[in-house]
Amino acid sequence: MENDAHAARRVRMLERMLLIRAYEEKLAELHATQGLPGTCTSVGQEACAVGVVQALQPEDRILTNHRSGGHLLARGADAGRMMAEVMGRSTGYCRGKSGSLHVSVKELGVVLTSTIVGGELSLATGVGLSMSMLAQDGIAACFFGDGAACEGRFHESLNLAAVWKLPVLYVCENNQWQAFVHRRETMLTDSIATWAERYGMPSRSIDGNDVEAVAAAAEEARAHMLREGGPYFLELNTYRLRGHFEPDDQSYVDKDELAAARARDPIVLMQRRLQDEALLGAQDWTRLQAQVAVRIEQALAFASASPFPDASELTTDVYA
Repeated sequence: MENDAHAARRVRMLERMLLIRAYEEKLAELHATQGLPGTCTSVGQEACAVGVVQALQPEDRILTNHRSGGHLLARGADAGRMMAEVMGRSTGYCRGKSGSLHVSVKELGVVLTSTIVGGELSLATGVGLSMSMLAQDGIAACFFGDGAACEGRFHESLNLAAVWKLPVLYVCENNQWQAFVHRRETMLTDSIATWAERYGMPSRSIDGNDVEAVAAAAEEARAHMLREGGPYFLELNTYRLRGHFEPDDQSYVDKDELAAARARDPIVLMQRRLQDEALLGAQDWTRLQAQVAVRIEQALAFASASPFPDASELTTDVYA
């Protein structure tokens, strides 16, 4: 019989992926039915967020991109406060002033969300430099997409981090799409991780839809960084199951390719694995789904009942 604590941890990872999926699908629904501002969801990439973040410790920092919802929820952010932020309410993490695209949560170590493609790369490298100079514990985990790997700041950041041995874990969520352009149209390589190797840092390219494989790789990467010093690169091969933003209808996506990607939905893969190992019965699965649904409805109720910021706060929280 598998160790009970380890089994419970695996079920929690599935539950967290379910929460992320339900949260982002609710935002998409609100956009379609109530005109909520469009968001960039990470549907299909939940294993990347949950797998990496579960390997991090409280002293670690997170810098992420416009698909940040999964990373924050995986870190333990409250769905109600996140939804309130997207809805522009004062109870949001940034008092309703950041939306979904610029949110930061200091108490969770989430430094920032960058909507500039690759912007988080140079900033994470700077955070890594700061942590190194101040001899702080922990690492900086930087999430970005394959599109950012085409930016000059990608190469500049990796090279500098390798030369200065900065504690930055670069996490490339290779979801195959750069807005509306397929990765094959912008790069010839099938492995972005090999680019990192050329800058002298250890790297791995793994199945980003397998949350346990992601978690194991992230744990190994963090341990290596603390033991040996310097950066580490993880390429997580996954797929974006929704459009670039809401309401992108994905009309440009090859239907067979999308169907093949849906067949490897990370939530379904983990659900089936746990069921096959008799760690998750049909009733357990139903209960998990129901619990997540209740949490999302409670989050929506909290956000909807929250007030908008007062006009007097227009120039507060503004820094030069």
